[in-house]
Amino acid sequence: MTRLDFPTYLDHVRLESARFREALTDCDPQARVPACPDWDAADLVWHLAEVQWFWAHTVRTRPSAPDESAVRPARPTTYSELLTHFDSCSADLVAQLEAADPTEPAWSWAPEQTVGFTYRRQAHEALIHRLDAEQAAGAVTPLDPSLAADGVAELLEVMYGGQAPPWGRFEPSEHLVRIELTDVATDLWVRPGLFFGTNPESGKNHDSAHLVLTDPGEASATVSGRSVDLDTWLWKRRDDGDLTVSGDRAAYDALLAAVSTPLD
Repeated sequence: MTRLDFPTYLDHVRLESARFREALTDCDPQARVPACPDWDAADLVWHLAEVQWFWAHTVRTRPSAPDESAVRPARPTTYSELLTHFDSCSADLVAQLEAADPTEPAWSWAPEQTVGFTYRRQAHEALIHRLDAEQAAGAVTPLDPSLAADGVAELLEVMYGGQAPPWGRFEPSEHLVRIELTDVATDLWVRPGLFFGTNPESGKNHDSAHLVLTDPGEASATVSGRSVDLDTWLWKRRDDGDLTVSGDRAAYDALLAAVSTPLD
């Protein structure tokens, strides 16, 4: 499939975090982030610093779930202090991952409960927020196709899809959609559907679009494009103007419903 090895994921955490920092170093702190219009550049720095602090803490305290009472860093008051705080959080995340075996058990919010989940997830978190940073600064550079291809797979199997909670049920539709990554000669197959259930903790009923990554078959529709274009489209960072859609429009609409939730 699209999986990279763990040293490569770690290299990307380093590289994309450094590019994120570079793009924002001389950026106007009040510059808007196009994909997250409620954020300015300073908010973006704080967001990724918080994310990287949390996952460094999670790896450090593995395999226990994060302590909700743990004291989190306070947001610095100046932009330069924000950047310095990000540097510290990012360096700590890299250090914690370097010191851990990816196969070791560690908490995550997903079915995969290993340190390796954090390797992969944080490589993609850094990549997409590097793009946010460059869009805010008005200086977008190319994304790595192999990481973007794996990002498409991660979005479909983890972020938008994957295992439904045990307190509900997934009802697949008759539609099968092929996602064709034209630049890496890889196809992914997803089946959209609906998830139903009542969350036992909140008591709230859920009725939402969902999808699962599945085996190849006769597709109702095909969405084709370069890995970077597919990855950024699924992340709501770019539109579908560079993609080609063919087949049953209803199947494509079912896919769109399943990937409609914005991701920060």
